[in-house]
Amino acid sequence: MADIETLYNEALILLQELISIPSFSKEEWNTANAIEKFLNKKAIPVNRHLNNVWALNQYFDPNKPTILLNSHHDTVKPNAGYTKDPFASIIEADKLFGLGSNDAGASLVSLIATFTHYYPKQDLAYNIVLAATAEEEISGLNGVAALIPLLPTPAFAIVGEPTLLNLAVAERGLLVIDAKAKGVAGHAAREEGENALYKAVKDIQWIQQYQFERISEWLGPVKMTVTSFNTDNKQHNVVPATAEFIIDIRVNELYHFNEILATLSANLQSEFAPRSTRLQSTGIDVAHPIVQAGIKLGKSCYGSPTTSDKALMPFPALKVGPGDSARSHTADEFVYLHEIKNGIEFYINLLKQVL
Repeated sequence: MADIETLYNEALILLQELISIPSFSKEEWNTANAIEKFLNKKAIPVNRHLNNVWALNQYFDPNKPTILLNSHHDTVKPNAGYTKDPFASIIEADKLFGLGSNDAGASLVSLIATFTHYYPKQDLAYNIVLAATAEEEISGLNGVAALIPLLPTPAFAIVGEPTLLNLAVAERGLLVIDAKAKGVAGHAAREEGENALYKAVKDIQWIQQYQFERISEWLGPVKMTVTSFNTDNKQHNVVPATAEFIIDIRVNELYHFNEILATLSANLQSEFAPRSTRLQSTGIDVAHPIVQAGIKLGKSCYGSPTTSDKALMPFPALKVGPGDSARSHTADEFVYLHEIKNGIEFYINLLKQVL
């Protein structure tokens, strides 16, 4: 069985290779090939669906529950602030620079190393499924959402994202609403028509003042913000027939989107429609065995303001991984080398408590 040092060295080489291969969302074919090749070299049978790569532990037993280990291999595009080649995989002192090194390359290779560690073990309490997925950065339809129906149904998942190895037990959902107030156009001087702007303003005032009752320990209250406003009229003497506005709603894990939409429907005069209901808020009970395992390892729980593939999983999922979310999508992105080694050791010890 490989020791931590060997697992770390192999993970580092794989991460450097992945950094060197452009893998923007929807363009991850070559990084998927690299991950597939890495697993094949270890004589691990690999499954492929689109740009998603997945594998089962050697002694998979359909009568046992399953743990999903998931992270993504797509990246955003490098921003204009880079001073280093984003694909050069540069090591300076304890830092590995490169696009995707922190988000979420370090988590991905640490989970792959953990999977290879447990792959040949017999008599595990759970099966283990590894999934290296695509399109996370755009919450795409051909990423983890396309893969989940093909997998054995997980009892729970570990989602690898940079959290400083702390436990993201809750994650905000994002609901973007397009709203339109309708009136009747008319001449302002003659007080004709029905002013759609006034209707919209009443709704906006309600949005500003309304407070949802359930306040999350981890994420606080649901937050609604009107971020854009526009009318169909640019003339000073015409009452507008329509007024459109956008509502940005950050939902805590205590509400399903249907509840939010029902509340809006009961209180707004304006017509409205959500752009998407895919990025649901999520939470995992702190009493869950995998969370308790992390707490026993000295890690703290928190609520994450950022969204991940966790939002697309219809089963409990814990987001945790090496690296720092504050470095994600920044110029000259990097991860500390010791974070990768610590990540592998942490994941192995985390699973040891439930396996």
